[in-house]
Amino acid sequence: MPDGDLLLIAAYAFAGASAAGLLGALVLRALRHTSLVVSLTVVAAVTVTAMLAGTLTVCKAMYLRPHDFSVVTTVVAMAAVVSLATALVLGRWVVARSRELALAARSFGDVGTFAAPGGAATAELAGLSRELAATSAKLAASREREAALEASRRELVAWMSHDLRTPLAGLRAMSEALEDGVAPDPPRYLRQIRTEVDRLDTMVGDLFDLSRLHAGTLALTPARMSAYDLVGEALAGADPLAREHGVRLVGDRVDAVPVEVDGREMTRVLSNLLVNAIRRTPADGTVAVAAERRADGVVLSVTDGCGGIPEDELPRVFDTGWRGTAARTPPAGAGLGLAIVRGIVEAHAGRAEVRNVRGGCRFEVVLPAAPGA
Repeated sequence: MPDGDLLLIAAYAFAGASAAGLLGALVLRALRHTSLVVSLTVVAAVTVTAMLAGTLTVCKAMYLRPHDFSVVTTVVAMAAVVSLATALVLGRWVVARSRELALAARSFGDVGTFAAPGGAATAELAGLSRELAATSAKLAASREREAALEASRRELVAWMSHDLRTPLAGLRAMSEALEDGVAPDPPRYLRQIRTEVDRLDTMVGDLFDLSRLHAGTLALTPARMSAYDLVGEALAGADPLAREHGVRLVGDRVDAVPVEVDGREMTRVLSNLLVNAIRRTPADGTVAVAAERRADGVVLSVTDGCGGIPEDELPRVFDTGWRGTAARTPPAGAGLGLAIVRGIVEAHAGRAEVRNVRGGCRFEVVLPAAPGA
């Protein structure tokens, strides 16, 4: 066949197929909001129609005999039937899988959990199902964290109400006794009032600091300093309390490793840990402080002789308001000290941990090493 005739046949076929394709595009645009089954059927119909139009155009141009023309038309018609049937089956299958996924997503919204539908699905629907399952897992974890936070808030409110009511009642009684002139020892009453006011002021200050930590508004002024100096300052501040409780403070394993921290806030972290350890260590017990460089950073640790923490309570030690099952009296504090410790350490891009050791527990503060250290 000459090249000119071949080009002419191609032109006729292209013209006929283009007309069918343009018509199919207009139909698809008009039906773009309908079911996927309809769209797949239209696509299959457009494909077959384009082939049929091109074939018939060429046949007309070539002046085929009627018998040959009917044979070609019959072959194309059979191909059209098979194509449309295949498109309908595929469309119904995809729609069924889509409906199952839609029902699963609807239950996700109703009950909060997503269960992926069984059976085979297209790669896109399977990917969407995996994403919904991952989102469901994240939301479940978020709900658990929110429930834990809400529980800790309720405990904190209950304990703070108790801890505030007790000293306030005492302050009222002592002030009324002083006002009525029936106080047997007014100077002692005044000293006690001052002590209770200081304790209330500390509790309010802790609440304010904790709110700043939760809001992320704690302003830090990092500076390069030695862990040896940090530990030494904290030990000096806790020594009077240790002497009062008959507890020995030990700081033998303290390396002079550099850290870049806010000295005031990090001293508060160590002071909170030391005060907590001293108050829970029996007389003649030992509280040991250490600082060392490890592969994951600089580790500051405080080890006490409290006898250990129940394993089921270890994950809650740093929660707001936690004081342990045996700590329900005002001297145990409002349960904010360790929560403040964790907040300050995390503000320094570090982490606070606790684990039981022989005879007590060990609190560790892991901080990033100072640049160039």
